[in-house]
Amino acid sequence: MYSILVVDDEPNYLVVLSELLKDEGFEVFTASDGEQGLKIIDDVDLDIVITDMQMPNMNGLQFLDKIKAKNPDLPVIVITAFAEVDKAVAAMQAGAYNYLAKPFSNDELIITLKKGAQHYSLIRENTRLRDEIKGKSGFSGMVGKNPKMLQVYQLIEKVSPTHASVLITGESGTGKELVAKAIHMNSPREAQPFIAVNCAALSDNLLESELFGHEKGAFTGAVSMRKGRFELADQGTIFLDEVGEIPLALQAKLLRVLQEKTFERVGGGKTIEVDVRIISASNKDLREEVAGGRFREDLFYRLNVIPVNLPALRERMDDMRLLADFFIAKYQKELAKPALRISGDAMKLLMKLPWEGNIRELENTIERAAILCSGDVIEAEDVQPDTLYSDERPAWGQDMDLRQIVPENAGLNEVLYAVEKKMLTQALIETDYVQARAAENLGITKSLLQYKMKKYQIQKKK
Repeated sequence: MYSILVVDDEPNYLVVLSELLKDEGFEVFTASDGEQGLKIIDDVDLDIVITDMQMPNMNGLQFLDKIKAKNPDLPVIVITAFAEVDKAVAAMQAGAYNYLAKPFSNDELIITLKKGAQHYSLIRENTRLRDEIKGKSGFSGMVGKNPKMLQVYQLIEKVSPTHASVLITGESGTGKELVAKAIHMNSPREAQPFIAVNCAALSDNLLESELFGHEKGAFTGAVSMRKGRFELADQGTIFLDEVGEIPLALQAKLLRVLQEKTFERVGGGKTIEVDVRIISASNKDLREEVAGGRFREDLFYRLNVIPVNLPALRERMDDMRLLADFFIAKYQKELAKPALRISGDAMKLLMKLPWEGNIRELENTIERAAILCSGDVIEAEDVQPDTLYSDERPAWGQDMDLRQIVPENAGLNEVLYAVEKKMLTQALIETDYVQARAAENLGITKSLLQYKMKKYQIQKKK
């Protein structure tokens, strides 16, 4: 049963509204003005407040400000007249959960109140969970009260005590490794190793050796026996980042570890047993990879016992202030700038940017701005992309004689096609076809590199 406070200076309206809400299962408290309402808030553990905008002595906005000073998370619904939309907007800016313009239907009222109370319930559950593990590092760096993030925190709490495999999905920069660490640090394995492997950063041969180790003489350069990450993670947790990049041949060996808890080192015949929890992550849709024959279906289902999806930053912009404040506090310490802060204009700009790189891009932006800003205030120009990424290009091609390298009758598209394909192929060869590194060397995203590889039909030669 949700507890609700209804504040209105019209006695008849209070009676009608309270009876309606009681019939819907709410525990109802009433007050005829803001002062009475504040006393009830001090004495009662409420789930939501609904207040009229127009009241004597203390209007709805003033009442809202005093509520937020007591409990910033307590949701407040403001009732306004149809012609008071500007006041409703002001209430939302001041922290109201929502507003209802008269006349409104009973169904609209009930739905809005229940959503607000449920939202508050999630916030309180998240607060309880985070307080419970405050002494641990499990939630370090995880910030936000967005409903999608609250669901992630709840999942972490539920799955951490188990030994189930977890697959974390989400765009690059959304904090997948932070979630993996949180699960490990709140599990029975917290005192044991947490070993992370970026599967996209290594070539096929190196990845197998990195995961499973190798015996002396297993391949050129293997001058001694080396334990792999699975052995190092025994009794603990291994985090396989970008698991979708593991080649098919190696996926079979990974599946065996999941099923039988055994493997052999590269070049070895001794079977090694390990007890390792596997947490994996991918910014790819692994179901599409399975459908395309690039990822084993049986391995996918073994990894995807508990799926955790992280929202992109653009899906949780209501967390922007919390995230910005978190990173500001971080760089106050790291840069010895205790008075560092962000201006209102800069904050507004942060809310408008696309954030394709998500939380990682936001942190990098704030770090750069904290270093480059004049004084202790980060202004809008400090986080403006045009000032962060120069449009100037190197002038190495200005004196180039194209007649020496381009055939006389070659068209522009033909030349661009040939040059781009050549640069892509060369970058892939130089990095042994490790796409993440090749994309970095080319100054493009990995997804763009993959698109162009398909466009030019570039494949690694067997």
